[in-house]
Amino acid sequence: MIQLDRIFKFYRTEGHVKIVLDHVSTVFESGRSYGLMGVNGAGKSTTLRLIAGTELPNSGRIRRSVRVSWPLGFAGGFHPLMTGRENIKFVARAYGEDIRKVIDFVEDFSELGDYVDVPVRTYSSGMMARLAFGLSMAIDFDCYLIDEITAVGDTRFQAKCRDAFNRRRENSDLIMVSHSMQTIKDYCDRGAVVVDGQIIAFESVDKAIEAYNRLNR
Repeated sequence: MIQLDRIFKFYRTEGHVKIVLDHVSTVFESGRSYGLMGVNGAGKSTTLRLIAGTELPNSGRIRRSVRVSWPLGFAGGFHPLMTGRENIKFVARAYGEDIRKVIDFVEDFSELGDYVDVPVRTYSSGMMARLAFGLSMAIDFDCYLIDEITAVGDTRFQAKCRDAFNRRRENSDLIMVSHSMQTIKDYCDRGAVVVDGQIIAFESVDKAIEAYNRLNR
């Protein structure tokens, strides 16, 4: 279970205050996969980062009784001056994983070759995505956070990513952000809509999609 308790999140930009979540309380139950919807700028990606712990709320608490991933494919946590291998080691240690096992998996999956031993600041966006996705798949989580499944690499590599992701989700929950309603239907059994600083949860995906479509009229 993941519980948001009176979460308040805002950003200050050029003297203005943008409230993203306005004292939101909601629960993401274990054994369920949620599609998180909302118009551009509503706060969907911010919500995922808060749940992951890669960003902190201004006030309120987030309680997690399950092991939660960082947003799938998220590369913002990599240290640019460290090599790919050094970043892999750091993450493996942080999550208490077998370092050798994680390195072997990511090296094989990402297909970066010798680039795994050069600083990630030299990586292209595609190489960074391969490293991030491979590392996401190397560690087992109870709940995976997905912010718009992105196409990584060529068609063959994309199929490899889909296969790995589908194997993981057989035993894990998802909280997914996507503008594709078909993708939400394919992967989720519940839905929630982020609107006006609130998160409105629905018992079914169809009801959430109906509410989201009303916002876009």
